[in-house]
Amino acid sequence: MRIVVILFLVAIVASLASALVFLFRDQGRDSRRMVKALAVRVGLSVLLFVLLAAGYYSGLITDKL
Repeated sequence: MRIVVILFLVAIVASLASALVFLFRDQGRDSRRMVKALAVRVGLSVLLFVLLAAGYYSGLITDKL
């Protein structure tokens, strides 16, 4: 389970970094790529939260991490 969480966090940071690159590259002219990258980041964050909550309530994640 730890590896899944770490992979999600890496993907979230990569999406945030790509949004920063698109911000500088496009210079504010066309922000669709940046908005899409940020939407992916938000989606991954929500999915990670739901997976952590489901894992906790199902007993896959215990109190001691």
